[in-house]
Amino acid sequence: MIEYALKGNKSYWGWISLLLAVISLGIYSYSQQLTYGLGVTGMGRDVSWGVYVAQFTFLVGVAASAVMVVLPYYLHDYKEFGKIVIIGEFLAVSAAAICLLFVLADMGHPDRVFYVLLYPHLKSIVFWDVQVLNGYLLLNIVSGWTVLEAERKGVSPPNWVKPIIYLSIVWAISIHTVTAFLYAGTPGRHLWLTAVLAPRFLASAFAVGPAFLILISFILRKFADFDVGEKAIRKLSIFATYASIANLFFIGMEFFTAFYSNIPGYMHSLQYLFFGLDGKYQLVPWMWFSMIVGIGSVLILLYQLRRPSNHLLIAACIGIVVSLWIDKGIGLIIGGFIPTPMEEVVEYHPTFIEITVTLGIWAIGLLILTALLKVAVAVKKTA
Repeated sequence: MIEYALKGNKSYWGWISLLLAVISLGIYSYSQQLTYGLGVTGMGRDVSWGVYVAQFTFLVGVAASAVMVVLPYYLHDYKEFGKIVIIGEFLAVSAAAICLLFVLADMGHPDRVFYVLLYPHLKSIVFWDVQVLNGYLLLNIVSGWTVLEAERKGVSPPNWVKPIIYLSIVWAISIHTVTAFLYAGTPGRHLWLTAVLAPRFLASAFAVGPAFLILISFILRKFADFDVGEKAIRKLSIFATYASIANLFFIGMEFFTAFYSNIPGYMHSLQYLFFGLDGKYQLVPWMWFSMIVGIGSVLILLYQLRRPSNHLLIAACIGIVVSLWIDKGIGLIIGGFIPTPMEEVVEYHPTFIEITVTLGIWAIGLLILTALLKVAVAVKKTA
């Protein structure tokens, strides 16, 4: 079926060429990082995780969100998701692949990742995180491709694929839970040391994933003449709405716990992110922008549930993606390192190398997603 991805019009190949150009720039920047080490990045002793881990955290949620279409379709026989379920699985594949690439980039040298596999330590959350990501990637590739191949041939999927699909539903919850444990189990980082981090991660995943799927659905409708159905889009908008509300509720719980308890260690990170600390306020505009856009997007979603509007829905979905990319990525990761254990505020500034490597990895993920969606749409149209 991969031959479908090798056929397309000028717009399709123009998009592919753009992605390849960005990937080439990313590869060059990564070669510089391999040559000179992580010293070419903005990371250091005080802020040891930066843009790479921020993207990883955000995209794990995107990968986990496939469960929002897989579960209703396969467990509850919700036929309206018949055209979009494969898009959700392929979105999970591309997002999981990007996550693993960001892990490679963050470790400096790729061989260090193999040490995690060759010398496993069962108490290491990083070890379990790598395992669940690889497993989830494999599960979605096998299940998605097998079901699509069966549809192309006009036959029922083999019986053995159903247990894999059901396992992927449970696995989707695990990948983001384990990622949350990676942070929540780190002592001395008060912003992450909270029991609601895993529920907050899942709520944000179930908000941003449907938002991504809705945006992809509109893109496919416009450029590929492929319509997943209005009912599927409206159902996803309901998922995104209430998951976004739950995410905002968890953020509110963090603020109440920190400021009502008046515990300095718990308050300082949030103070830095939203109000500034010791005269440093690098992320304050970003966090307020994220909060305002997030709340505004929820209000728009609630309004369009009563009076459906595709334009409002698209605007709200873009707002959710942008808001959570800032809050769950940049804000959560960088804010967790400030202040340092020595009560100092050391700000982090990403370098050109980090930004271009990040763009290159995103481009790889978009290239994978584009190819997979090209195959899926072609099969769905001819089936």
